[in-house]
Amino acid sequence: MMLTPQQVQADEALLRLGQRLRADGYRFTCVTPATHARNNARQGTEQARNLRDVFGWSRPFAASLISNDELDQLRSAQVLSEESELLRSQIRWSSLDDMLLVHSAYPTDTNDAVFFGPDSYRFAQVIHDHLQHSPLRVEHAVDIGCGSGVGALVIARAAQHAQVTAVDINPLALRYTAINAALAGVSNVSIQSSDLLDGISGNFDLIVANPPYMLDAGQRTYRHGGGSLGAQLSLRIVDQACERLSPGGALLLYTGVAIVEGRDPLLEAIRLRLAGPEWAWVYREVDPDVFGEQLHEPGYEHVERIAAVALTVNRSA
Repeated sequence: MMLTPQQVQADEALLRLGQRLRADGYRFTCVTPATHARNNARQGTEQARNLRDVFGWSRPFAASLISNDELDQLRSAQVLSEESELLRSQIRWSSLDDMLLVHSAYPTDTNDAVFFGPDSYRFAQVIHDHLQHSPLRVEHAVDIGCGSGVGALVIARAAQHAQVTAVDINPLALRYTAINAALAGVSNVSIQSSDLLDGISGNFDLIVANPPYMLDAGQRTYRHGGGSLGAQLSLRIVDQACERLSPGGALLLYTGVAIVEGRDPLLEAIRLRLAGPEWAWVYREVDPDVFGEQLHEPGYEHVERIAAVALTVNRSA
């Protein structure tokens, strides 16, 4: 991943900002957009009063609220916007365990927005659970559509001997993943531009993915899953991953599915794909009802709920 000198300077400034916030004990749990909107609509939240308001809740702030160093770092990173007499950060910092991760500010309405949220926490837990119970030693792993780098970082920290690759088609996601890896002190993650696995070679002991699974009118990269109800990208990942798993290797897919009249179309499609004796797999609902506000959107007229699901696929040794 080749960066311009200006991008290198910007990313170094963001890394320094993350180091400063971590040293100051900053923590923030990222919530759904609906919960975020409700919090920001409350009386007294019109302007930031502390660092969590600035870098978590994405509220406008007076320049005097943060240090000159932090202001300089935001300016150097080119992620500071002006709103009348106030300023606003175009990035957020959120906590995952003892890590601090940079991602896009709220609202995430640009096509290259870098996602982090409740799905990220559930995705990390799926990986944690697998690594704790899997007898296979992970040597080569890949995080497909890495976003802010959650999957790659969780694996790299748990398996420090492993070579972990983080891939995404969004250049900004790759930059943020590199910053987050540096801030976490992780050195066994390589970062590469790729459309799923098309741009990288080799097979993997562990493949993880948390793809977008919504129908998005704007077809934003971090949100739009494609197909009739957002499942197209998840199925593409299953198809490609099964071709690239080493014997004994595993795919961990955390995604969502639109349930129509009690039917799970993603599960039905996966049953057809994984019917042979080469595959052992488990599919489970992690959360039966997520992003209920999406049901108001066009295309969801017959959807009764959206479920978060986790698929684990093991290839026979």
